[in-house]
Amino acid sequence: MGLALRKEVERFTYGDYLSWDDSERWEIIGGEVYNMTPAPNTAHQSILVELIFQFKSQLQGKPCQVFAAPFDVRLPVGKEKEEDIENIVQPDIMIVCDAKKLDKKGCLGAPDMIIEILSPSTSRKDRKEKFFLYERVGVKEYWLVSPDEKLVEVFRLGPGGKYGRPEIYCETDKVQLGILKEITIDLSAVFSIEVSISK
Repeated sequence: MGLALRKEVERFTYGDYLSWDDSERWEIIGGEVYNMTPAPNTAHQSILVELIFQFKSQLQGKPCQVFAAPFDVRLPVGKEKEEDIENIVQPDIMIVCDAKKLDKKGCLGAPDMIIEILSPSTSRKDRKEKFFLYERVGVKEYWLVSPDEKLVEVFRLGPGGKYGRPEIYCETDKVQLGILKEITIDLSAVFSIEVSISK
């Protein structure tokens, strides 16, 4: 994700979001708006592609589906009307196991799992605003992927609906999903990708 810039207006909703220019990407968290620019860098995209590949290949024949940004996730916190929802996010990767949450506009309700790939400009938002939002709406498993440190922090909802202490994994580890025990992600493949960049 790119630089998170707030618009200088009080509160926004999904109704406002639908009227904005499609050429720019935005997120709304608690009614506050963030501009998702500039585009993610090459390392970010390489990690995203490898994770999607591993998830997609292992989810074959299972009811869960994997999606990648840009993909709108609308997160109501109560029984508000859809146009009044104040949390619209575009996680890097998400897994949704309840097909009833999916529609032509994206996902309405909490995905079972969300992954955010950290960058210097979004780390605070991913670790704070999104962390508490995902916990509040019941995202069962939340991964924070650090390309520079080659680490993955895995948060899972406890019985009280709160994220416990993170499990920390490095580039040589394999991570078993909490939501689907039969799926394991090989981090050596995720972090060892070398991208050829022409100068």
